[in-house]
Amino acid sequence: MSIQQTTLPQTEGRTPREDGFAMPGRWVEHARTFVSWPCCEWPAAPGHLQDARDEWAEVIRTIGRFEPVTVIANPGSRDQVLEACGSSVDVAEIPIDDCWIRDNGPIFVVDRDGTVAMTHFGFNAWGGKAPSWDNDAAVGERLSERLGMRRYAAPIIAEGGGITSDGEGTVITTESVLLNPNRNPGLGKSDIEAVLRDYLGAEKVIWLPFGLAEDSGDAGTDGHSDNVVQFIRPGLALFQAAPNRSNPNWEPAAANRAALAGQTDAQGRPIEVVEIELLSYTRELEGERRAAPYTNFYPVNGGIIAPRLDVPEDDVAYRLLADLFPGREVVGVPTDFQAYGGGGIGCITQQLPAGTFAP
Repeated sequence: MSIQQTTLPQTEGRTPREDGFAMPGRWVEHARTFVSWPCCEWPAAPGHLQDARDEWAEVIRTIGRFEPVTVIANPGSRDQVLEACGSSVDVAEIPIDDCWIRDNGPIFVVDRDGTVAMTHFGFNAWGGKAPSWDNDAAVGERLSERLGMRRYAAPIIAEGGGITSDGEGTVITTESVLLNPNRNPGLGKSDIEAVLRDYLGAEKVIWLPFGLAEDSGDAGTDGHSDNVVQFIRPGLALFQAAPNRSNPNWEPAAANRAALAGQTDAQGRPIEVVEIELLSYTRELEGERRAAPYTNFYPVNGGIIAPRLDVPEDDVAYRLLADLFPGREVVGVPTDFQAYGGGGIGCITQQLPAGTFAP
């Protein structure tokens, strides 16, 4: 799919909505987690590939305490992955260009009977920001073939990190991503909402104007929603506020909060918003410190995997997450290189909901 696309292409066959499928919340029971293995150095951080792999491996081993993990890695990388992550992980040797499975991989959808299928959006490396992305764009199709699972090809470019779902028909996204001409030129809100309705079962779309300030520009995603808001459960969302007026997120966060004010969900319930003013930053890498919001956590079976910055704010954030997810163990994992690459724990993971596969 070209970034010059200006009209919605015609698709053949039925849509997930017609077949009764919809996007669940991230916190539903998982069959397993998918993670892509770092395979190349980032231009902004030359010489740090092994550091990134070490960080990914710790995340993978931690998730493996709670549920099975499949690591997607380039052919020939199996032994390297097993040595770093342990023999309990499953390795799927599928060609990839980068390591952000939330964005380039499928979004799994479920029906009322617990049957699981996948929606696969077009992918163009966050508006053409990477030198190549053909393999990443094909991961959904190749994974579908490997799993024997039904795949619905959605007719727009979108990334999973830019779509936050409550599992009951409400999604939150950002104008800075899905309305960006580097993804879907010529398409407006009604066009995008129609696709989200048909391919994710979205009954209501809430638009925030911005993502994280640090997530813009050539090194960012243009503002993924999971860096600024996540549903905790239907009717309750965690919102990333700015810590103070000197922070670059002060004005964007105020605009986002205003967009959320008074919103109801697809079921007509008022959406309660819990604000977190803590916004920690990584250690210095290549002369920079990157924002690593605690909103970019990842729920697993019985646990919450959260960013660890080794600062006092970590414990405060973990207590908040524990209160929001009673009964789940909150575990911190390093997130320096994820943040340096423009993402977080939620960006390098993708959950496969428990259930039977739709053929």
